[in-house]
Amino acid sequence: MAEILSDLGLLAIIFLGIGLATVLLFVAGRSLRRRWLGNREQRSDAEALLTAEKAAQYAAQNERLEQRVRELERIVAGQGHELAGQANLRDRQLN
Repeated sequence: MAEILSDLGLLAIIFLGIGLATVLLFVAGRSLRRRWLGNREQRSDAEALLTAEKAAQYAAQNERLEQRVRELERIVAGQGHELAGQANLRDRQLN
């Protein structure tokens, strides 16, 4: 009888140990998951900020290029009128 009680006591200690280990692993797993999710969120925020910065740089570069094109169009249009006037003058001189 004492042997059975000793075996039951040993079995109870084993089950308690397994239960305690399960609870500890669960708590540690939740903590690690929270840290991982926090890190993932920070990484996502950093990527969003970088993407927004790149978009702003692209927009600024695009605006500078558009200004340059408008200036070149203005120069070409102005020279076009001047060249047309010179061509008309030459035509009159030849006739």
